[in-house]
Amino acid sequence: MTGTASPPRARRRIFADLTPLRSSAHYRRLWVGSTISWMGQAMTALAISLQVYEITGSSFSVGLVGLFSLVPLVAFGLYGGAIADTVDRRKLGLYSASGLTVLSIGLAAAALLDYHRVWLLYTVVALQAVCGALNGPARSAMIPKLLPPEQLPAANALNSVTMTTGTMAGPVLGGLIVGWWGYQAAYLIDAVTFVAALYAMWRLPSMLPEGRRGRASVLDGLRFLGTRPNIRMTFFSDLAAMVLAQPKALFPAIAVLWYGGDAKTVGLLVAAPAVGALLGGLFSGWQGRIRRHGLAILLSVAGWGLAIAVFGLTRNLWLGLLFLALAGCADTISMVFRSTMMQTATPDGMRGRLQGVFIVVVAGGPRLGDFLAGTVADLTSPAVAITGGGLGCVLVLGLLAARWRAFARYDARSPQA
Repeated sequence: MTGTASPPRARRRIFADLTPLRSSAHYRRLWVGSTISWMGQAMTALAISLQVYEITGSSFSVGLVGLFSLVPLVAFGLYGGAIADTVDRRKLGLYSASGLTVLSIGLAAAALLDYHRVWLLYTVVALQAVCGALNGPARSAMIPKLLPPEQLPAANALNSVTMTTGTMAGPVLGGLIVGWWGYQAAYLIDAVTFVAALYAMWRLPSMLPEGRRGRASVLDGLRFLGTRPNIRMTFFSDLAAMVLAQPKALFPAIAVLWYGGDAKTVGLLVAAPAVGALLGGLFSGWQGRIRRHGLAILLSVAGWGLAIAVFGLTRNLWLGLLFLALAGCADTISMVFRSTMMQTATPDGMRGRLQGVFIVVVAGGPRLGDFLAGTVADLTSPAVAITGGGLGCVLVLGLLAARWRAFARYDARSPQA
């Protein structure tokens, strides 16, 4: 009996914990819907970039796609969180997902009618960012209402699998579909993928925030964050990693200078952290047993910084890809515990606003990191920018941990923000 029972237990210790999918039909539908729609959105993002380049022939114009997405996402992230702390989160999620569906249908209609205007694509990208800024806080604030606290690390690991899979597979499928059937097919498929997300939102019960009293203030959320050092540390640690040790902007240069490669080499460098992140989510079964979430965040962020620092010293492509994958895995571990801490240590009436801050940090941090890495590399060298950034991340993290020592002692069994 013991011999036959131990392998399943071993698998549960190693592989992602699927308990949240089994225990809550609402969460299961929400996860499946998010996984499918996330992949569709990644397809559309690639298709829009390809279409902008076909219209303009300008890489600068393609780069503006990211700007038109980032600005509304940051601007509306905080307000989307405040709205999610005021209204029925189910309705907010349903309406914002419906808006994304309509926008994809509009893109498909324009493509079918041969109406190729770059201003239309920029407008749709900006509106998609607004809908995403409203949908993200609402959806994330729902999860602690659907699952018990002990299942949140497993749920966040599953959510990381969703994001990483969509980021990896969506562009590949988008490129194939555009090549075979055109832009309109990619946009129509994206619109169809939202059916699963809309159905999941439709089946949810009412999700009114607890203690709802009139209009929720963004400033109240920021003031609350100012009095909660443990939650604040989750944002500081992520900013240390994403701003100081973000090498992505240097991949095109180092692909040529270090490895004598080309665009394919750049693709490998971009894919390596995503592969590591996916493996970190798939082999996350052990994370549910960890109680010292603050210490886990510190160790995983330090792991990211050290892996990036060593990557900056390598000149062997496959060794470099290995350390980028290790960095991606460490980032996923950090994200799981940061999200769990924010969900469990934050009152329900503040979860939307804190998730809005999370969106701003996640969206803005890597962009600042790209700017810093590019500037330092131009002034010195890519190796100094990458290795120095990785070591700088570890140093700043150590200073933060020394300043707020209680963070390392944070215990998930008695969450204190």
